[in-house]
Amino acid sequence: MAEIIAGVDEAGVCPIAGPVVAAAVILNPERGIYKLKDSKLLSPKQREDLYEKITERALAFSVGLATVEEIDDLNIFHATMLAMARAIKGLTLHPSLVLIDGRSAPKIEYTMKPIVGGDRTVKIISAASIIAKVTRDQMMRDYHVQFPKYNFAKHKGYPTKEHQGLLSQFGACPIHRRSFARVKDVIARDGIANTLVAPENAPSNVIEKKDAL
Repeated sequence: MAEIIAGVDEAGVCPIAGPVVAAAVILNPERGIYKLKDSKLLSPKQREDLYEKITERALAFSVGLATVEEIDDLNIFHATMLAMARAIKGLTLHPSLVLIDGRSAPKIEYTMKPIVGGDRTVKIISAASIIAKVTRDQMMRDYHVQFPKYNFAKHKGYPTKEHQGLLSQFGACPIHRRSFARVKDVIARDGIANTLVAPENAPSNVIEKKDAL
């Protein structure tokens, strides 16, 4: 039996708002996908096009996340490991080897190999980076509908100059990471966090999976 290899990557470590999202992908060797690259090297349209191909042709894929509350409770590193673990466990096929972008891997019962720069050098990890990025970007567009004054659809929660200005102007909302310095400083200035209602229809921790073909 051929070895089943999964690629894993995340999106959303550096933002100051929103969840961290991880994806695990098992590609089908009989249904190749060309021009796979690290999601950061692709335009939004290229990512969307490749997302459609990956989700259509992959043997299996799964997306897991760690919430803002988990990021604040655990710290961003451990929350990222948690999101990766959820993505891996959500696969409908059990991989014999999991290749992970970065220096670390979640402590779960799988054979795993971290690869620094893997999102640029290993196609299956590139595929995971695309799934994670497109999924998280869509989530941030959804949050924009609930919290339009923060313009999440544009900056996706990253600490851009615009975002920091809006955060300073309006205070923190429920999807801002309160353990991050920029948000913590605003909350300390205001005395209390913004009391906006928490987002409705919050996604579950594993938000997407596909059965093997």
